[in-house]
Amino acid sequence: MSTEDYYVVNKLARGLIRTNHIDTNSRLCMVSTVSAYKASFGQDSVPGCYEDLERADLILIAGANPTFAHPILFRRIEAARQRNPDLFLITIDPRRTPTTAASDLHVALAPGTDVAFFHGLVHILMRDGRLDRDFIRERTEGFEALREIAYDYPPRRVADICHIPIEVLERTAAVWGKARAATSLWCQGLNQSSCGTDKNRALINLHLVTGHIGRPGAGPLSLTGQPNAMGGREVGGMPSSFRDTGKSLMKRTVPRSRPSGESRT
Repeated sequence: MSTEDYYVVNKLARGLIRTNHIDTNSRLCMVSTVSAYKASFGQDSVPGCYEDLERADLILIAGANPTFAHPILFRRIEAARQRNPDLFLITIDPRRTPTTAASDLHVALAPGTDVAFFHGLVHILMRDGRLDRDFIRERTEGFEALREIAYDYPPRRVADICHIPIEVLERTAAVWGKARAATSLWCQGLNQSSCGTDKNRALINLHLVTGHIGRPGAGPLSLTGQPNAMGGREVGGMPSSFRDTGKSLMKRTVPRSRPSGESRT
């Protein structure tokens, strides 16, 4: 459905039927990302855009195979790499796919170990002095808690958890730490999981501790797994969202009773 159709259905459900139990494909597709964005930024807002693909010098793809699932977007990545041969592409995926084959580095970690992998990257970046201390101090909060968690994920432990060579982990951290502007893309490999929100937040934290966010070519840019999942979210299609707002909306939109004979036009 288009965003306009979603909006009309929401008005029907909340304003006339007076229920907030109106759902969209946004739940199946994006609820983990929504929860992570809200926890990290306070709102369900994507801090990036497609133009960042042309401005980045590092693109990290996690849990997605865009050559198949997002072919138009991947053509754009290919065009960006043709214009900039130094654009480095990392794909994190247990599978071997056309996307991993086209990447400069394939991280074939064990399924379900994404959180440990991202914490391991933060550990190495801390060890090597690759954090953006100014950004952390001025733009973030809670870094001390993340630092304590990351300390528990040294490279050898992470390599064992993820079933990858320690050299792959170290190289990923080195490329990320040296990047001028890094954009990450992910889809259902992170979202469709019992700990999907944790996976999303761990990746977002990687951006926050290195300042790869809020500037051209840098930011965590989630990919939609189904058509117009963002449109459904923008008009409150998920019943877990806007519950209190939905109640006040009902009061505003449901007409008051009128004297008998008064026109309802």
